[in-house]
Amino acid sequence: MDCKICDMKQRQFYCERCLKTHLRDFRLQTAHFVSDRDEQVGRASKALSSIGGARARRADVASMQRRVDELMHGLTKLRKDNERKRDRLRMLRETIATRRQTLSAARLVPMPRETQVPGSLTISIARARAVLVQELVEVFNVVEVGGRPPIGGKAGTKGEWTVGDLILPVPGDIRRYPPDHINAVITHTVHFVGLLTFYLGIRLPFEITWTGKKLGVGQPWIGATRGSESGGWAKWYKKHPLHLSSSIQPADPSNSSKPSIPVTSESYVEPAQEPQTSFTTALAMLLYNVSYLAFTQNVDVPLNQAGDVLSNLWSVCCSSELGRRSHETQPFLPPPTPPTFALDFNQLLQATTANPISRTRTHKTRRRSSTKLKERIPEVDEDGWDLVEDM
Repeated sequence: MDCKICDMKQRQFYCERCLKTHLRDFRLQTAHFVSDRDEQVGRASKALSSIGGARARRADVASMQRRVDELMHGLTKLRKDNERKRDRLRMLRETIATRRQTLSAARLVPMPRETQVPGSLTISIARARAVLVQELVEVFNVVEVGGRPPIGGKAGTKGEWTVGDLILPVPGDIRRYPPDHINAVITHTVHFVGLLTFYLGIRLPFEITWTGKKLGVGQPWIGATRGSESGGWAKWYKKHPLHLSSSIQPADPSNSSKPSIPVTSESYVEPAQEPQTSFTTALAMLLYNVSYLAFTQNVDVPLNQAGDVLSNLWSVCCSSELGRRSHETQPFLPPPTPPTFALDFNQLLQATTANPISRTRTHKTRRRSSTKLKERIPEVDEDGWDLVEDM
């Protein structure tokens, strides 16, 4: 029998009446099963309602049991951790007791005398240091330029000391040079002093640091290290800038009533509001370092010559006691600064921060005064330092 729609042969076909009959039977069966289902669901709900409280209680008991198990597990871990810490504490106590016994036994043992270094070894070390210092002077080209020796009874004149072909002026002449020149020559001097103290094994009172956190990177700052109260320098622990700022404008040259001195490093004069942040204080610290370095090499630097930094360094490099004593090798030097070092930092700072212009005016006034007022009249030498004569 062929289908009129798909033209396929099928074995069994239903007529419209048969299909309606089958659909009616399916609906009746579905309705019967739905009523049976609702009846069973109602019976189950009624049965469960009687045991709901017991089930909730059993669920609460199971949850509490899990919580108790977790707490017991954490307690077990805590006990094991406490046992480990008790064992470590017991071991540390035993170690401390052993160390105390060792220290007590060591106190009973007499201290041996200081080992004496052979004189030949000391001389060899001093010679090696002298050779290194000589090479250092040649590398940095520390020389005195100009000057005139005394001829025919006339007093000679001093030249200007240079390092790396740059003139390092005394503190009274710093204002005559631009800040870039001062910064460059001070950087050379700082490197020279650093290498010199490294070769000689000397620890200085004031330590130099760099803003770049590395040696020679950035700008140098200087401050005191830990030391004794001798010399009055230990309290200056705050860092001070060992460089000048080039942003300061020079003085107005059109004003003819004032001396025509180019003021290119105005930050040299210490400000009245913040005196500890000035370049002058840092420069005084550098001068104090050089003076103490000269003292360690048996070179005497008086206060009125402390400003001649390169001249003092040259005297150190030419000292007959160069490299014989240091803080690193025997015979050891005492920590900086011992009471035998007579230079006081406050006096050096006061001499460094003196106003060069006021010194010049005092010098002119002295020329106009009569010869009867010679008692305690300040004079100015060639290096810009005050000299006071007591009659």
